Amino acid sequence: MLYIFLVALVLIMVGELADKSQLLALVLATRYKAWQVLLGIFIATFVVHFFTALAGQYLGASIPPGVIPWMTGLLFIGFGIWTLRGDRVEESEAERGGRFGPVLATAIAFFFAELGDKTQIMTMTIAADPAAALRTLGTFASGIVPAGAALGSQAARFFGVWMGSTMGMMIADGVAILVGSVLGRKLPERLITRISGVVFILFGVAALAVEFIS
Repeated sequence: MLYIFLVALVLIMVGELADKSQLLALVLATRYKAWQVLLGIFIATFVVHFFTALAGQYLGASIPPGVIPWMTGLLFIGFGIWTLRGDRVEESEAERGGRFGPVLATAIAFFFAELGDKTQIMTMTIAADPAAALRTLGTFASGIVPAGAALGSQAARFFGVWMGSTMGMMIADGVAILVGSVLGRKLPERLITRISGVVFILFGVAALAVEFIS
């Protein structure tokens, strides 16, 4: 479970860089205190990714095992292209939940922003086939994720993806809010977008290469 937790954490953290929900976190941090925004993000992500990881496991059990790794690779290439395209935060998204307290307002805004967002679909993809993510990451970091790493029970895999994706979102958004406050919220958004997009395309290509070789 630890390996799946780390893989989900790293992939979601990278996927959140310059993502719409991260930009929303920066916008909300201009209105509320940082801890209020982070707590609201945690509540929304905790709920959304619980059902997302659950749906991912269900899909993983329904799709033939030989097909899932290829789908995973193609999806991550798609995530990379999606990331390179970039996201924008509409003012209406930041206004959602504005009538409530800061924490609840952030949670509501983030909940709706995360629905159908790249990081939600990524979480579902990892939950559907955590073994493919482990094998692919192993090609980049064999010392961190050894070959044949234990996946644990189905419940452990679910918990690893759920908690890993939630913590990945928290770390990425927390760092963005901190750095943004220090730099006057002027982050090199386009550079970050390009780096994370390329990382996902490489990850998807590596996933396909691992399956092709094996």
